Amino acid sequence: MANQDGDAPPIAARVKALEQVLVEKGLVDPATLDLLIDTYETKVGPRNGARVVARAWTDPDYRRRLLDDATSAIAELGYTGRQGEHMLVVENTPAVHNMVVCTLCSCYPWPVLGLPPVWYKSAPYRSRAVLDPRGVLREFGLELPEEVEVRVWDSTAELRYLVLPERPAGTDGLSEEELAALVTRDAMIGVARVGPPGARP
Repeated sequence: MANQDGDAPPIAARVKALEQVLVEKGLVDPATLDLLIDTYETKVGPRNGARVVARAWTDPDYRRRLLDDATSAIAELGYTGRQGEHMLVVENTPAVHNMVVCTLCSCYPWPVLGLPPVWYKSAPYRSRAVLDPRGVLREFGLELPEEVEVRVWDSTAELRYLVLPERPAGTDGLSEEELAALVTRDAMIGVARVGPPGARP
């Protein structure tokens, strides 16, 4: 439904209107909807993955456990569940940059990254990440030196990946919580790097 200027209403207004209709028709239970929203806002999502990364940056023993047995190490922080049963963490270094794709569909580690972004599920990303990973990274604004090896990991229903980004310079004095605030979803997929404090995401 258009407003007086002929423009479509904002997406938030559309969602609210749809929610209201579904509730009024008895198709959606508001309490269940609130529980789902709370789950994805506070219990799963990129903030969980960011905490895993920050812990690995600040605790060498945890980092080793994470790289040796990601599923168990991630579970230590309470992040388990559907789509996160079998995890592998791959570490970015100055010499190697990792990125993740699912070439068949959109397998994705929900407990640590939440819902996959639209571009992750798109056919162009799924094919081009394998055929031209450097080109895809450039489109995300990440230009890597030629000497850096790019490794592409294909997530499946049996195994999902999380990238452990390089810790940015100038963060030695930051707490684990402050470090986690720097980590983005895109950096944990491998299409971005983590910037220093104050850098735009």
